[in-house]
Amino acid sequence: MDPIPIFWAAATLAIVTACAVLAARFGLEIAVGVFASLTVLANLLAIKTIAFGPFIAPAAVLVYASTFLLTDILSELFGEEKARLAVWTGFVANMVMLVSVLIAVRWSASPLMDPGLASSFDAVFGFAPRIVVASMIAYLVSQHHDVWAYGFWRKKTGGRHMWLRNNASTMTSQGIDTLIFITLAFYGLVPNSILLQMMAGQYVIKILIAALDTPFIYLALAAARRAG
Repeated sequence: MDPIPIFWAAATLAIVTACAVLAARFGLEIAVGVFASLTVLANLLAIKTIAFGPFIAPAAVLVYASTFLLTDILSELFGEEKARLAVWTGFVANMVMLVSVLIAVRWSASPLMDPGLASSFDAVFGFAPRIVVASMIAYLVSQHHDVWAYGFWRKKTGGRHMWLRNNASTMTSQGIDTLIFITLAFYGLVPNSILLQMMAGQYVIKILIAALDTPFIYLALAAARRAG
């Protein structure tokens, strides 16, 4: 596999980790704002597909996968309620983004704008309603599950084995997200065999990123305690 995507994944996780450390030092609002930004970016970047080794996935896969690391860090540093606050803030931010984009697409371009550029803008940002609904349902279910599962495993292990709750919550939640989104967005539009391939490919990528993010949660918490 080309090592470049792994480097990009590590770089994205490192940026999220740095933001979490800043939140521990200067306030929760930083992490919540970054989380909301990541969810909006994920919906915008998902328009493009990329190759990740032998798999095909939306370009948003790195950004979106990193949000699960951030909610795990928030749960650890600030508690489950603050992590849920981030999830709901991300949902509201996406609703604002979608309304704003809808207005921009429906609004006629000025005579000064190149017609080809205007057409490309509308094609890129003209989100299909079914995709949007599937994305938002998958987001709410998987993100809330991640917060719940992280807390569940934390209690089960008595606060030990952070790697276990990080991976168990994230990998399960990513599976839920993939299953809901692909099914709601594409069922009936592509053959079931292709549907399963899409699920498998995206989930493998998300599992790889989930495993990669484990050192970053340890790094974030160690840095946050020193900064706090």
